[in-house]
Amino acid sequence: MIVFSGLDGAGKSTQIEILKQYFEKKGSKVLVFWSRGGYTDGFELLKTILRKVLRKKLPKSGNTPARDKAISNVKVQKVWLFIAIVDLIFYYSFYLRFQEKILRKVVICDRYLYDTFIDFRLNFPLQKFENWVIWKILVKTMYKPSSHFVALITVEESVIRSKQKFEPFPDTPEVLAKRLNYYKKYLENNKGIYINGFDSKSDIKKQIISYIEKNEN
Repeated sequence: MIVFSGLDGAGKSTQIEILKQYFEKKGSKVLVFWSRGGYTDGFELLKTILRKVLRKKLPKSGNTPARDKAISNVKVQKVWLFIAIVDLIFYYSFYLRFQEKILRKVVICDRYLYDTFIDFRLNFPLQKFENWVIWKILVKTMYKPSSHFVALITVEESVIRSKQKFEPFPDTPEVLAKRLNYYKKYLENNKGIYINGFDSKSDIKKQIISYIEKNEN
């Protein structure tokens, strides 16, 4: 399993597609899996069901005043986080392991646990979710990637590229700066492979494939 993390616009999607084609040419089946805590297909299905059951009691998805008001409630935050973490245990601990170990697919993840950690920390600064037993179970049981690439660019460049891609809900420069700091700390602790998002597509491709082939041997 190979994981890609990093700032928006740093080239993750491009390199994931290149890597997907690389493995498919070798005859491998490939699963590209995108995830963010609280935004998986399973979580979205649950919210859809709850909206039908509760009707107007549950706010619509998206950055709306009603949603912001609901999620500002500390109790709602805890319930939301708990369900999101349980949901991730299914995907990260069972689903992805099944895809690779049983179905023999190459799994390429667009974002993974650390990206969710950053999301949770930035969105719920008062919640100490990392101390919860359910979070520790997730960390302990999740399927560990063989390679974790972290693509970074400057905050200014991320803003420019997000506008060019017409991102519907782009992060503010302040939030991007905080994300960048988290990723830098992660790399400083030797927990990922740094990818310079300013390098050419071909140079990044060579770096990634060279690392993967070296690990395979």
